[in-house]
Amino acid sequence: MAVTVASDGTCEIQYIDREKVSKVLSLMKPERTFQELAETFKILGDSTRIKILFALSKEELCVCDLAHLLGVSTSAVSHQLRLLRNMKLVKFRKEGKMAYYSLDDQHIETLFTEGLRHVEE
Repeated sequence: MAVTVASDGTCEIQYIDREKVSKVLSLMKPERTFQELAETFKILGDSTRIKILFALSKEELCVCDLAHLLGVSTSAVSHQLRLLRNMKLVKFRKEGKMAYYSLDDQHIETLFTEGLRHVEE
């Protein structure tokens, strides 16, 4: 069935394609999954955290390295890293008295890289 579209982007008639809706409905994730994804994107909605992720996508760094790189205090970086760690976006490893941060896994790097590619097009 051909549906014309109004100039405001809405359909000019009310029609539900039950087959398509049923297919998508069967693929829907649990509500908790969507909530967690929304929280992830909310955390990514801060330019300082994005800069941290960019830096960590290039190199494993400690808090002092990141603070110097971004021109902010180590306290500010620690706070942002705690938020990123709580969302499982970054992880750290201890080496003596040093803590080195990196992206949590390949999924985070892919998400970040694709987002960056999108805004640079």
